[in-house]
Amino acid sequence: MEHSRHPRHFGRVEAEGCRCVEGFNPLCGDQMGACAVVKDGKFELLHCMGQGCAISKASASLMAEALQNQTVERFHELFGILNAALKGDEAALARLEELGDLAALAGVRHYPARVKCATLAWQALKAALEGQDGTIDA
Repeated sequence: MEHSRHPRHFGRVEAEGCRCVEGFNPLCGDQMGACAVVKDGKFELLHCMGQGCAISKASASLMAEALQNQTVERFHELFGILNAALKGDEAALARLEELGDLAALAGVRHYPARVKCATLAWQALKAALEGQDGTIDA
């Protein structure tokens, strides 16, 4: 709840080399995205942005905080763990539980309709890293 009420690294950023993508969840209307500057395979700047439910906002904040000064490779690793855990993979769930604050997202797996909320900003960051701009449906 703390990350939902007081999200970290929150707000659209305009910086040289910054890629921003917003994810839109047509099922509930959440709009949550990410802005990133990557240099030498590492996040030099990473912010989340948008509006949505407590889960989407908290997940975006947790993502941005966990990836500060981390590599793009680490993003892909964490996103893979999160996706697998939320789909019920027990090994991934065990790994997610070891990831500090990100473990708070594990409970979302019990609410399949909310999985998109928890992965919205992550999908947007993935799209930004792939060179997309604008808004994506996730």
